[in-house]
Amino acid sequence: MLNVVMISTGEEVLYGDITDTNAAWLSAQFFEQGFAMTRRVTVGDNYEALAKEIEMCSLSADIVIVNGGLGPTSDDLTAASAAMAANVGLEQSDAWVDEMTAKYKQVGREMPAANLKQAMLPEGAELIDNPVGTACGFMMQLNRAWLFFTPGVPSEFKVMVNDQILPRLKTMFNVTDNKVCHRLYTYGLSESAISDLFQPLIVPETCSLGYRSSLPFIEIKLFAPQSEDQVPALLAQMTELLGDNIVGEGEGLLNAIADLLTDDATLALSEQSSGGFAINWLQDVPSLSARLAVSEVMADDIDEQACANELSTLIALRAQRLHLHAPATYTLTTGPSLTGDGFMLGLTTPDGSWCQQLMFKRQYNNYNRRWIIATVMFDMLRRYLQHKDVFGFYESLDRVASERL
Repeated sequence: MLNVVMISTGEEVLYGDITDTNAAWLSAQFFEQGFAMTRRVTVGDNYEALAKEIEMCSLSADIVIVNGGLGPTSDDLTAASAAMAANVGLEQSDAWVDEMTAKYKQVGREMPAANLKQAMLPEGAELIDNPVGTACGFMMQLNRAWLFFTPGVPSEFKVMVNDQILPRLKTMFNVTDNKVCHRLYTYGLSESAISDLFQPLIVPETCSLGYRSSLPFIEIKLFAPQSEDQVPALLAQMTELLGDNIVGEGEGLLNAIADLLTDDATLALSEQSSGGFAINWLQDVPSLSARLAVSEVMADDIDEQACANELSTLIALRAQRLHLHAPATYTLTTGPSLTGDGFMLGLTTPDGSWCQQLMFKRQYNNYNRRWIIATVMFDMLRRYLQHKDVFGFYESLDRVASERL
């Protein structure tokens, strides 16, 4: 088994000022291509510490990916640290100077002198092209490892990995255990409940299950070799056990809804207790946000007097009012917050309307509360489109009342 290590650099990554999305993305990409990562480490903007980490990794790893620190500023130290680890000097790549000069010329600018630093590579290193930005990558061999140095900008990093690094690795190493990650996205069940449901599963030795809890969803991952012929039957069994708490197969809830809608379907949203969360969330899925015909967000005042019947009537009236402004196929509504940490949701469709009143069983901060309310609202639409019971089961919520109008 190959020993694959990633070194992320930069104070902003080390101290959490930014999330290291590059590491998560690379781990998934490499896993599927048969280069499963064995270790990840983060080093700040320290010349000697980075050089020491590069040297240490080169003694035990087969492949080392070093990400970040190739810019033109004083805190970009990766090339110098790599040279120190290899006990060589730095030399200018005239080819990359010409490339950077041409890129600046294309936008009508003269290349700043500071960018020359980005063409200084360790002696003997092989340049790796970056068609997106001005920071070239490079590769070199040190001790037992092949080291690949990449820029930290995600758009540049991903292009370089896909177009430059992975093709090289596939010619350098004979990898036969390429794997696939099959994903099921669920809502309404806890990890322990899912674990209990999966007790009857017999997972082949070549496969493994993983869980990722990211409120409000739990993502279940089945890792398997591409050639594993038991996967379809295993996935079918997992799907049956999870039932209608699966909100998406291979994709999240909103993407699943976008796939289920007919070409001419449109949406209307009226939000109160969710505070505009749903409308904002839609923007993450352009194919779904394009369906939005009309939306509104109203102040959330706790209604201490209204009963469930009065609230269902209120939701129905709001749906009718939105329909007058811009007729939509489906209207989704969150009502006001209710006494005792409750909320009301509504869904209006060509076949009728559904309303339900739910109560939180546990305390959430305001952000997560609004996310859960929006999730249940969208899940009502998902269930309707899949011809399932619109009122689902959610472990963390109590259903106080429900009604089909």
